[in-house]
Amino acid sequence: MSWQPSVTLLDELLVAAVVADADGEIGYANAAARQLFGEVPTLVGSSLRDRLFAEADRGAAAEVTERVLSGAAWSGELFLVCAGDQPRELATSWSPAYDDTRVTGTVLLAEDTRHARILTRRLNRLTSVSTDLLGAETVADVATVVTDQMTDAAGATVGSISLVVDDDHLALVGIRGGLDGVAARWSSYSRHGGTPAADALSSGRPLVLVGRDDIAARYPDLERAASGERSMVCLPLVVGDRALGVVTMSFPGRRRFDAPELLFLTLLADMTAQAIDRIQAQAEATDREAKLTFLAEVSAQLSGQLDYEKTLAAVAEAAVPWFADWCAIAVADDDRLRTIAVAHADPASRPLVEDLEHRYPPAEDAVAGPYQVLRTGRSVLVPDITDEMLAFRATDEEHLDLLRRVAPRSMLICPLTTGDRVLGVIMWIAGEGSRRFVADDRSFGEDLARRAAVAIDNAELHSELRDVALRLQHAVLPERLPDLAGWETAVVYQPSGRTDAGGDFYDVVDLGEGRVAVFVGDVMGRGVHAASVMAQMRSAIRTLIALDPDPTAVMTGLDLVFERLGLEHLVTIAYAVGDRPAGELRLISAGHPAPLVLRTGGSVEVVEPDETMLLGAGGGTRNVVTVAFGPGDTALLFTDGLVERRGEDADVGTARLVAASRQLSGGPLPEFVRAVVDEVRDPTRDDDVAALAIRRR
Repeated sequence: MSWQPSVTLLDELLVAAVVADADGEIGYANAAARQLFGEVPTLVGSSLRDRLFAEADRGAAAEVTERVLSGAAWSGELFLVCAGDQPRELATSWSPAYDDTRVTGTVLLAEDTRHARILTRRLNRLTSVSTDLLGAETVADVATVVTDQMTDAAGATVGSISLVVDDDHLALVGIRGGLDGVAARWSSYSRHGGTPAADALSSGRPLVLVGRDDIAARYPDLERAASGERSMVCLPLVVGDRALGVVTMSFPGRRRFDAPELLFLTLLADMTAQAIDRIQAQAEATDREAKLTFLAEVSAQLSGQLDYEKTLAAVAEAAVPWFADWCAIAVADDDRLRTIAVAHADPASRPLVEDLEHRYPPAEDAVAGPYQVLRTGRSVLVPDITDEMLAFRATDEEHLDLLRRVAPRSMLICPLTTGDRVLGVIMWIAGEGSRRFVADDRSFGEDLARRAAVAIDNAELHSELRDVALRLQHAVLPERLPDLAGWETAVVYQPSGRTDAGGDFYDVVDLGEGRVAVFVGDVMGRGVHAASVMAQMRSAIRTLIALDPDPTAVMTGLDLVFERLGLEHLVTIAYAVGDRPAGELRLISAGHPAPLVLRTGGSVEVVEPDETMLLGAGGGTRNVVTVAFGPGDTALLFTDGLVERRGEDADVGTARLVAASRQLSGGPLPEFVRAVVDEVRDPTRDDDVAALAIRRR
């Protein structure tokens, strides 16, 4: 042959060294090789595979040679034909031979496995693998050590590691070598027998299979790692009484494992199991801390918001990507699920998810879908979603294509349960390379779902109470003010930005003979109770006015109402009677902001009685203030929401109102009241405002 490497170094070796070209023809053999293999038949010039290997082992030689010619070295024990035509197990080391950067052949080193240096080599490999496993920080790091260093240290051409997912499944987390597509085909498989890995895990002992006949006899349906003669070892990864996974190695040829070598492999497996256990414990602790933190944050959000749809959308966004790649939350309306929040860790994938939700909503009769959870109130956990499951669920090829593009690989669906009611569901999906959901995740998901359900229930209850309160409030407040001869009236009522009803109320009552009674009040508090007290106040005041509209009589009667009914809410009110024939305005107040009187000449008077005890505070004397009220004069009664601002003295707000009233006076009364409210009210303050004005024509 034309190719000839530099062999000076090989001449000095005490182990057998053989060099072959890319076609497998031996071009060099050192003295140790000629002694080990013999020179009859001729060593140099013969085929490496045919000369050094028996027929049963030539497939293994071809596999290793192909690997080396691709640029990858390999070490392991193989049976080679030695002098006297006797196959013997030798420790071999195969390396590429280079011409500059091009692989031009194979360098094979071989020595007797009984030699003391074999033990030294194994101990060195054990130390190297142990060091790398101690430095591993993730399961992926361990998988790399297993499939690369550990596989090489054992002399295997194919190495894989599978970890326990749950009581029923193993998942392949790392593999090197094997046929195309093997990783996808074995991404998840049963741990209940039928495979060497499952049987080794079940027994807790290494499983050794020597030769393809042995493999075929035990596992006739098992996929082969490579063609030709093979041997396998499956090493269970066990810590204490806990099974963590399996390391599987496939060797070329009929590999026999003596006690020292099995001990060596078992030590490697034990170190791997310890590394996995350490990493999983750290990951579980970190995950548990993250879950507790997340639950605390979510609970604060849910308890502080009544807009639960907005809050749940934020919860869905917060759950990705640390817990899931995709989160969807749906609530039940008349037994139909309505999706209110969808979040995806990959913004580019979100349109795909939304398209899937819109075009292919979950089937109501699915055995493991959202509607099953809605009907039963029990969570559904699918640790591994296989392609077969996707194909079964798909209604057509387009649906299947969309499912594969979204690529769900693990699913958890939890009911939104409060009491004996299921309000909806939360669904989490993990994609390729993400977590696989386990029992601990189910507990976390159910805890979060319960908290979300309570928030939804509270929001719905509040919404119902709010609707009742608002209907009550609208029923109590006059739809329009009466038309009064000789009087002009206008009102502006602005509820706060809150979703429940406030306690501001007002009214105008025609007393006849040129007289009119007006009042503005404020029940402290909000919601149904405040609206109910407001209704009682307005009804009581109108009844008292019908009996005697005198300010003192009305206020005394209201004190009696509070005393007999035992009303717990505090109420402020400003009540006035305008008298055209007498040309006066008589006013009384119960803890209410002082009304204004605007004169036709432009002056503004703050009418503040000396005694203004609140209603509900135990009664007390209140004085009536009488002021002149001529043609064109205007009285403005209002609630504190118009003038009060946070961190500001009440007198400042009153002064602001006086200045605005003076500046804006004149013109039609409705426009005046609207302009004053717009000018004075603090838009950042969450309080109702009622402003009622009367003017003598």
